[in-house]
Amino acid sequence: MITVHHLNNSRSQRVLWMLEELELPYQIQRYQRDEKTMLAPASLKKVHPLGKSPVLVDNDLTLAESGAILEYLQETYDAQGNFKPTDHFARQQYRYWMHYAEGSLMPILVMKLIFGRLGKPPMPWLIRPIAGAIGKGVQQNYLDKQLATHGAYLEQHLTENTWFAGSDFSAADVQMSFPVEAMVSRGGLDKYPKLHAWLSTIHARPAYQKALEQGGPYQIGS
Repeated sequence: MITVHHLNNSRSQRVLWMLEELELPYQIQRYQRDEKTMLAPASLKKVHPLGKSPVLVDNDLTLAESGAILEYLQETYDAQGNFKPTDHFARQQYRYWMHYAEGSLMPILVMKLIFGRLGKPPMPWLIRPIAGAIGKGVQQNYLDKQLATHGAYLEQHLTENTWFAGSDFSAADVQMSFPVEAMVSRGGLDKYPKLHAWLSTIHARPAYQKALEQGGPYQIGS
């Protein structure tokens, strides 16, 4: 039996989604973030030394990193090849977006989250105005411009392609779901109708809906 060590409001939600798309049986070990720090509980370190989620356990294999988990599930359980393109060009696109999600887009979104929280509790009240001004300056002068560049890039790609790896849905779309959902909470998608339509389409997939039922309330912080 596959076990997903699932942290609320985290990347592990897309692992549940992939499992539902593959129609695989699994069980969930649940963890809750600390309400003040929003960090994962220390108990996750008993599963994996980094103490982060998701972690997937399949028999003797313990695997972290959502991208690696999605690739493992596809390679191991997608016997019909429904979630990875067979066309050479589409397969290179697939590989690219599987890495782009966490390698290029998520670091900017994480920085946006961190700098957006400067000047807020639990930071000492005396330095909140200065810290808040620094955070606002970094966002306006760097992060927001970077996100606009990425947003335009994604919008153009989906203008030319139905899905991230071409004409067919794949695990690359599952991988891209989390950063695009994070974009919604850290700036929105009003300028990107194609990206917004793609997100609405994946949210309507039965497997996505089932994963939400299994994983519980899902909200990415802003």
